[in-house]
Amino acid sequence: MHTKNKLFIALGIILGLFLHGLLLGYAIQRFNKEDRSISVKGFSEREVLADQAVWTIKTEATVNDLLDGSKQIESAKKQIVAFLVKNGVKQQEIIQLDLNVTDKLAQAYGSYTGTYRYLVQNKIQVRSSDVQKIQDLSRKTDELLKAGVSISSTNDYRPAIQYLFTGLNDIKPEMLSEATANARKAAEEFTKDGNVELGKLKRASQGLFSIVDRDASASGEGGYASSVNDIYKKVRVVIHVEYSID
Repeated sequence: MHTKNKLFIALGIILGLFLHGLLLGYAIQRFNKEDRSISVKGFSEREVLADQAVWTIKTEATVNDLLDGSKQIESAKKQIVAFLVKNGVKQQEIIQLDLNVTDKLAQAYGSYTGTYRYLVQNKIQVRSSDVQKIQDLSRKTDELLKAGVSISSTNDYRPAIQYLFTGLNDIKPEMLSEATANARKAAEEFTKDGNVELGKLKRASQGLFSIVDRDASASGEGGYASSVNDIYKKVRVVIHVEYSID
């Protein structure tokens, strides 16, 4: 082969290898740049006052005569309603729930030897947005006891009074904005320590909002936390954000 042709071929090979290395280096640099990222969490928490109180009031009568039991329950119901209305509860906030009759003789295995055959139970529910009034009123039930009306435990694994917060949608946008800002601050601190620059937001995922009692010992994440006993609540949200790093 002619010496000149050999020279051209050699130069072509060298140029090809150079361009290949250049493109490969650019691709690696581009991959590393796009792949570098940081994941952080942003947190926001608010203390709020419950805006709904649900109070379930149960009365019982143990009798051998159903007519007598019905009269006792009706009398207790009237006194409870009168007590509620006298203390500022509106009639439309009072709801009649269950009226149950249990025949212990029908349920007993073998011969029934109890003193009373029937257990008559009645439930009244109060639903009010005036949570402070309901809380104060629940502490005055001794007035009913003095009048001969005994209030029983609801015995359904829920407290007699539940305090709820239903205004989450009103504070959601502001809390998400605060959590996002906190996440960016955390990311900026990380990049400052690492001598790199924070890039664009790559992705974000919103965590679930949780509402728990103010003094609940658990956060609701991985553990049980009461959410209906306290008139004051903690509302919190955690978001996960990923930024690119330049």
